[in-house]
Amino acid sequence: IILMAITLNYKQLGMWMFQQQTNNLIITMVLISLSMKLGLAPFHYWLPEVTQGIELHTGLILLTWQKIAPLSILFQIYNLINPTMTLIIAILSIFIGAWGGLNQTQMRKIMAYSSITHMGWMMAIISFNPSLTLLNLTIYIILTIPMFMVLTMNTSTSINSISLLWNKTPTTLAIMSITLLSLGGLPPLTGFLPKWIIITELLKNDCTILTTMMAIMALLNLYFYTRLIYSTSLTMFPTNNNSKMFSHLTNPKFNFILPTLTTMSTMTLPLSPLLIA
Repeated sequence: IILMAITLNYKQLGMWMFQQQTNNLIITMVLISLSMKLGLAPFHYWLPEVTQGIELHTGLILLTWQKIAPLSILFQIYNLINPTMTLIIAILSIFIGAWGGLNQTQMRKIMAYSSITHMGWMMAIISFNPSLTLLNLTIYIILTIPMFMVLTMNTSTSINSISLLWNKTPTTLAIMSITLLSLGGLPPLTGFLPKWIIITELLKNDCTILTTMMAIMALLNLYFYTRLIYSTSLTMFPTNNNSKMFSHLTNPKFNFILPTLTTMSTMTLPLSPLLIA
């Protein structure tokens, strides 16, 4: 689809760039193709399954680095796209990302649906304030990297395997729990910052109904993150003996990147005036 749009654009304008394009069909084709690349609803079906079937470090690249190129194209043509289309894609992505994460037991699928939700928030604001999309993307990457680092360090891919971390490395499980709450947008953690700013900006543009729906879906997102933390940290699995946890403690190698990113993912909210300015 993107190749067809590029070809039609070159045939019509004699250039490869889309900034001067006025044909709505070509712009719509570009938007659909970029939505597929970003895993936005209703073109999201491939993302959870592909993320589940690849290695953790590859999944991290897919859910972070691979978002930069299509978003950079959207940055260049956002003023050509009908805002109604971006808002429809945004609310569908937020809705599906929130509902799809429920009843999931595989962490890679949970992170994939989290990606769909965060991309929806970015699409909701890109037509009104593209710089907030960049801020949201940056914070999303900061939150996602420590999550995948914890999963990779402990080769954990399911909720059941994560619950075993309470015996081995309770500190790591605590880091993961705080990062999940930040991903869900719980104040006063860093993940609340983009949601707070985006909701404020949408209300300034009289998108009251959309903002209300997004806030409700954010609560649903936070619910399944909280339920995940409860099931891994606060309950006892049949295969998990918490009464002997201190006899199984290990001493993992020190990793400077993980505590740094964890600090950024939890304590950046006080810097919001500097980030907004």
